[in-house]
Amino acid sequence: MSSVAASNISAATAPKVRRRVRWSSLLHRVFVCMMYFFMLSPLIFVVWMSFFVDAIPHFPPSGYTLKWYESAWQNSSFMNGLVLSFQVAAVASITGVILGVAAALGIVRNGFLGSKFVNTLLLSPLLIPGIVAGIAIYLFYMRAENVLDTDIVGTFGGLVIAHVCLTIPWTVRLVSTGMAGLDPSIEEAARNLGASSWAAFRRVTLPMLRPSIVAASLFSFIVSFENLELSLALVGPGKTTLPIAIMQYLEFNLDPTIAAVSAVQILLLGIVMLVTDRFVKLSQVV
Repeated sequence: MSSVAASNISAATAPKVRRRVRWSSLLHRVFVCMMYFFMLSPLIFVVWMSFFVDAIPHFPPSGYTLKWYESAWQNSSFMNGLVLSFQVAAVASITGVILGVAAALGIVRNGFLGSKFVNTLLLSPLLIPGIVAGIAIYLFYMRAENVLDTDIVGTFGGLVIAHVCLTIPWTVRLVSTGMAGLDPSIEEAARNLGASSWAAFRRVTLPMLRPSIVAASLFSFIVSFENLELSLALVGPGKTTLPIAIMQYLEFNLDPTIAAVSAVQILLLGIVMLVTDRFVKLSQVV
């Protein structure tokens, strides 16, 4: 009788347990959707606002239009800033990744005296406010100009060198993390089979580090492309990046043209991330 009663009790409580599981699963999904909406709501509202017909945005809008995209396209400051930002970000990310990979290899593999200090020094730009770093680099450039008797502030090369200081820390951090998960015995096996140090690195280690290197390139490009504080003191007349062009436009205008420019930036960076994730799964390294 006791076993029959126990089975009856378990049969009666089973539906209740299933209902609790379903409710908890439903609440978990609702919570996750709310968090996604909370994180993406700024992007959603910026893209939505770029279609408002009103010059001074208000809710609800009186209509929708594409004229603000046309206005942004016809604005030479935005177009020139977009081109300059892309050029600086491309050169700075490539240079920073090359130098960062070499630095990460030396820090992780060699472990020389003072490697921890060098690692902390290379990661320190992540801790310094951008405006402080920009002013410090500007003062350094001014002294270097007096010594070298050449222009540095306001030049493409000076801006790229400053942005390289932003891209190196991301590369060192991501590549060092990727190298920490590698098995050094694989490269040693390649050397035992007759491969040189360079061949073992190029054919064994480098392919295993590809996700970390691609992720470092992506984050370096985005950080450089979207940078405002560091670039603010280093650009010259007629050579402004896109974030600075947006800031200058906002000084005298409040129309949704800025929202249209921001929507285009969101689209371009989203495409870059999707294409990158197509070849290297960013979830493996981020």
